[in-house]
Amino acid sequence: MYKLMLAMRYFLTRRISVLAIAAIALCVFIVVVVMSVMIGLVNDFKGKNHNYSGDCVIHSESMVGFAYYEDFVSDLERQDFISGVSPVIDGFGLLRRPGTEDNVGIQIRGVDPGRHSAATGFGDTLYYHKDKPEDAFVSSIDPNLPGGVLGISILYQSDSSGEYLRHYGSPVKDFEITCFPLNAMGGLAKGGADITNSKIFAYSDDTHSGLVKVDGGMIYLPFAETQTMFEMGGQVKRINSLHIKFTKGVSVDDGTAKVAAMWEKHVERNKDKAYANLFDNVSVEDWFRYRREIIAGMQKEQTMLMILFSMLGVITVFVIFVVFYMIIGHKTRDIGIMKSIGVSSWSVVSIFLMFAGMVGIVGSAIGAAAGCAVLYNMNEIEAWVFETFHWQPWNRAIYAIGEIPHDIEPVVIAVIVLCAIGASLFGAFVPAVQAGFKRPVEVLQVNQV
Repeated sequence: MYKLMLAMRYFLTRRISVLAIAAIALCVFIVVVVMSVMIGLVNDFKGKNHNYSGDCVIHSESMVGFAYYEDFVSDLERQDFISGVSPVIDGFGLLRRPGTEDNVGIQIRGVDPGRHSAATGFGDTLYYHKDKPEDAFVSSIDPNLPGGVLGISILYQSDSSGEYLRHYGSPVKDFEITCFPLNAMGGLAKGGADITNSKIFAYSDDTHSGLVKVDGGMIYLPFAETQTMFEMGGQVKRINSLHIKFTKGVSVDDGTAKVAAMWEKHVERNKDKAYANLFDNVSVEDWFRYRREIIAGMQKEQTMLMILFSMLGVITVFVIFVVFYMIIGHKTRDIGIMKSIGVSSWSVVSIFLMFAGMVGIVGSAIGAAAGCAVLYNMNEIEAWVFETFHWQPWNRAIYAIGEIPHDIEPVVIAVIVLCAIGASLFGAFVPAVQAGFKRPVEVLQVNQV
C-alpha cells in the first residue's frame, strides 16, 4: 500500500510530470485521429472496389478476351453458392459530342445492367435508375437510341463538399462512341481506310462509384451493342471478363476456389476448339487480387504512416526517459531513506514504475478523449476551417469522398492507449532500475540528512 501512496504523491507533487503527460497525450491524440481517418479511408476504398468488381472475377489479360463463355455462365448460374453472374466487355475508345470535333479518350464497359447489378454494386451507383437498374439504358431523352451510362465526373463538376452540380441537368444529350475492334488473333478486325466502328448513344443515366478513374473516365453501354462494335459477337462470341457474386454466408476465398476448380474443368473440355489458346491469358481471382494494383498504393501510404508513428513513439519514450531521469535525480534522499529502512531494490523500482504507469494512463486518457472528440466533430471542424480561413484539408476535387471518415474504432483506440502506457513504462524502466539498485551509502550524504 505504501508503494502506491508514494507513487501517487510523486505524481501529484512533481510538476515536471506534466511534461511527460503532455507528450503522451499529444502522441496519442495525433495517432488516434490520423490512424482512425486513414483506416476509414482504406476501408471505404476497399468497399468501393469490392462493389465495383463483385466477389470474384474471371478476366483476360488480353484485350482480345476469351470465347466459349455461354455454357460456363449457365453452369455458374446453376450453382447454389452463386447469386449473380455478369459477362462484361471492356475496351477503349473515343467519346465525341455531336456537333463538335473534340474527342475524349474513354474506357468502355459493355454490360447487361440487370445482371451486372446482381453481380456487383452497379445498380447502387446509378442516379435515375437506382430502384430499377435493369432499365439503366432506357433513355428519357431519345428512346429510339440505345442508352449509355456515363461516369459522373465526365458530366459534372463537384463543389468543395463533394456534391456534384446538377442544377441545369445533364450537359450531354447524345454522344458518339468510336472504337477500334480487334479480331481473335489480336489484329485489327477491319481493314482499309476506316478501321473504326462508331455509333451514337443517348444519355440515360450516370454512375457515381466513388472511384476516381471510373467516375472520370468510364462509360457503360448495352452488352449487345458493345459486343457488335468491338467485333466480338461473331460465330464464336468473346468477352473480357465474368463478374461473380456469391450468396450470403459463402466466404470469398471458398467461393473463388470453387469457381477456379469449375473453370479448370471448363478449359479442359474446350481445349481442342478454335481460339482455345485465349484461355492462356485468363485468371480467376477474388475481388481484392483483381484490384490489388489500385488498392496497393493506399495500403502503402497506411504502412508509411504506421512507420512514422512508430518513430513518434520512440521520441515519446525518450521524453519519458529524460523526465524520469530528472525526477529520480531529485529523489535520491527519498531513495536512500527507503533503502536504509529495508525497502528492497525491486520495491523502489516498482514505485517509480507505478508513477510512470499513472503518467501513461492519464496522458493516454487525455489524448484518446481529445482524439475521439475531434473525430466525432471532424466534418464540422473542417467546414468551420473552410468558412473561416478558406482552406480545406480534404479537397473534394482531389479526394473522391463525401464526409471525412470519422468512425471511432474501440479496438484501435485500445491498442493505441496500451502502447502509450507501455511506452511510458519502457521509458521509465532504466532510470527506475538505476535508482532502485543504488546503495544507501551512495545516495545518503551528511548534507542531505
